[in-house]
Amino acid sequence: MNIKLIKTEKDYQKALKRLEVIFDAIPETKEGDELEILGFLIEKYENEHYPTESPDPIEAIKFRMEQMGYKQKDLAEIIGYKGRVSEILNRKRKLTLEMVRNFHEKLNIPLSSLVQAY
Repeated sequence: MNIKLIKTEKDYQKALKRLEVIFDAIPETKEGDELEILGFLIEKYENEHYPTESPDPIEAIKFRMEQMGYKQKDLAEIIGYKGRVSEILNRKRKLTLEMVRNFHEKLNIPLSSLVQAY
């Protein structure tokens, strides 16, 4: 196992290629340990060089609706009124604190996504 910090794009590409080779390594083996360490190093490099932004609250709600196969009428059961759901999804009405809590509890959307400005 010859692991070093990933400092450049070249190092990153090399690490990804090695990861592909050992991807199915058995845990608690030399290659399994290498896979785990390499995964941490790749994740660290990606977080620093390719940060991902959290979706705004409306996009997070729409994404979760798609995942769960929900329609607007299903959200009406969570926040009360079908017309209000349409206003929220079309960005004509802001989320209230109660709505944020309900979306978090009932749709399991992270609070950090729901409380962002949009």
